[in-house]
Formats: sequence, C-alpha cells, structure tokens
Amino acid sequence: MKIFISLLVAVGFLWGIYLIYLKKMPTAAEGTASTQAISISGVRMDLLQIAKAERNSIAVDGHCLSLDELLASGSMSMSRPERDGYTYSVQCSGNDFTATAHHVAAPAGSPIRYPNMAIDQSMQVREVE
Repeated sequence: MKIFISLLVAVGFLWGIYLIYLKKMPTAAEGTASTQAISISGVRMDLLQIAKAERNSIAVDGHCLSLDELLASGSMSMSRPERDGYTYSVQCSGNDFTATAHHVAAPAGSPIRYPNMAIDQSMQVREVE
C-alpha cells in the first residue's frame, strides 16, 4: 500500500511539473502555441539568411536578386523557398529589398495564430499583416 501511495504522489508531482514548466512555456509570438516556437525560430533564421545573401548580392553585384536566383547561386544554406507551411518571397526596389514569410491563416475559431514576418536591409525581423 505504501508503494502505491508513493507512486501516486510521484505521478502527481511529475504532473505538476508538466503543467507548470511545459504547458506554460513562453511562446515565440503572442497568440502562438509553444509547439510553434521551433518552427517560428527557424523561419526567423531563414529570413536572416535571405537578408544576408541579399546584402552580399547588392555589395558584390550592385543589385538585388530574386529568391530563385539566391537559391540557385548557393549563397544560402537553404535549398527550398518554404518551411513548415511558410513560403518566402523577396521584393526588390533598386538596392532596397524586403523578404517576407507568409503562412496560410489558421481556420476560424482556432487558438493558433501563424504570424507573417518580414525583414529588410535593417536586418530586423518584424511581424507584418
């Protein structure tokens, strides 16, 4: 009987830790689930990679490249223009650029939100509508 009670206490303790630390983990963006943190961090890293490649292209070639040209040039370690439902695009205007990550909106009533993000020559990832 003591073993059973000890087991129940241990399971209750572990359940409490689960609820406090795993369920209440900080989110990557307001309104997103904690399970999205890795995916959103990866998207931010991809946007930084695209922006660095664009800055190098502008410095070396004097002009902005499309995303397909960046991927083909091998200047990034990315091999495809998407990640976990996000698709990337680059808009060029002279020596200025904006790289954007878009995700299809979540179904109506869903508690999950997929933020769209963008980066420009300032190298700051920001959320966009």
